[in-house]
This record gives sequence, C-alpha cells and structure tokens, in this order.
Amino acid sequence: MREILGRRRRLWYRRKKGPIQLEAALTCAAEWGWPVLPGVGLNASGGNSPDGSGRSGGDRGRGCACPDPECVVPGAHPFDPGILAATTDERMIRWWWSNRPTAPVVLATGGRAPCALSLPAVPAARALAVLDRMDMRLGPVVATPTRWSLLVAPYSLEQLGELLFVKDCVPSSLRFHGEGGYLVLPPSETGAGQVRWERALLPGSAAPWLPDVEAVVDALVEATASSAPESGLYPPDAGGSSRLAY
Repeated sequence: MREILGRRRRLWYRRKKGPIQLEAALTCAAEWGWPVLPGVGLNASGGNSPDGSGRSGGDRGRGCACPDPECVVPGAHPFDPGILAATTDERMIRWWWSNRPTAPVVLATGGRAPCALSLPAVPAARALAVLDRMDMRLGPVVATPTRWSLLVAPYSLEQLGELLFVKDCVPSSLRFHGEGGYLVLPPSETGAGQVRWERALLPGSAAPWLPDVEAVVDALVEATASSAPESGLYPPDAGGSSRLAY
C-alpha cells in the first residue's frame, strides 16, 4: 500500500521545521481533517506519579500535570481544555501549541475521525506479525512502550455492540477507542514514554487509508484462534485459548 510504510519507525515529523508537536497537530487537523487538542502533559516534579515515588511509567521523575495524584495515564489525557474542545481550526491549534509547545497531541476519536483498537505492546507486535502473514491490510499503527493502537475507520457504539455480540470470543486485552474517546498521537511524550508510529505515513501522503473495524477484529480473532501456542500470542499453558494475554 502506497501510504503506509510497513515497518517504518522514524518520526517523519522531525524533518519539518518548528516544534514537532505543532507540526504534527497541524498535519492531523489541516491535511487529514482529524480534530485534535493538547493533552495535559507531564510536570517536572514527579509528585503525581501513581505510587507517589516520583516515577511515572517509562518517564522516571515526572508525573502527570493534572491535579489527580492517582492518575493512571500520566500525561496521556485531555484536561484543560476538555475533549469536547478538539478542533481542526488551524488558528486555535497554533494558539494552543504556542502557549504549550511540548503538549501531547490528542486525537478525539469517533465521528468523522478515526477510531482505534489497542493491545498491550508485546502481544500487539506478535499479532501484527500474524496479520502480515495473513496479508491483512492495516492502516497506521500508534505505539507506546506499553500499548499499540491500530487505527480504523469511524464506527458507532451500535456497530461495535452488534459486532461483538456475534463473537464467541475476542482478545481479553483488546480496548476500543470510539466516539467520545481519545488517543495520544506521535510525537508526544507521556508518562509511559515516547509515542511513535509503528506503521507510519510517507511524507506528503494524503489522509491515511483506514480499514473497517469488523475486518480488523475478525482478523485478530482468526489470528489468535488459529495460532499455535509457540506463536507467542498466548501463553503455553493456555490450552488453545483464543485470547491474547497481557
């Protein structure tokens, strides 16, 4: 597929001039029509780390900038402004990031924007390898040190409910980011570490192609159901389970 680099890992935003978060936000909004807003980001003191130790995931010594001392997704969520403020307006985006140039780029999922499916990083990498062998066409994939997210075409909660209702089993660690949700995009930095493209776009590409959610869920279920234990998609003692393990 033309617009996706199969295993490209470089953040191509770095080729552009200016703050990379602003350039990424403008690309999403102005070129792709994806509504974005700045995430809460990290503070420098680390006082809000979940265990009170000043360590937050992969970013030691830095905690979430929100007032919640128990924040479980430090730096990786909207706060002020809230998710409903997400926009494609270039002037608003420039104003936000001129005041907070290192703020994470948060995509408001659903509506006309992409949705996503996410898995823990290790089983996600194994699942993608299986899907590649199945010649499954995928869209962009966002990766953090802890979870990978597969971007899919927008879907409604009703569509998702009908899709899951007919499934005997789905991966137990699979999360859905649909309407009303959000996803942190590259090249953001969060408490879990750096956000990057596992499946990136070629510079100058048009809006990314996105697969239907049904096709991706079907392929994931098929991959886990048909894989032998030695594939690593589930632990050896799972007894043929069709679920992805953490």
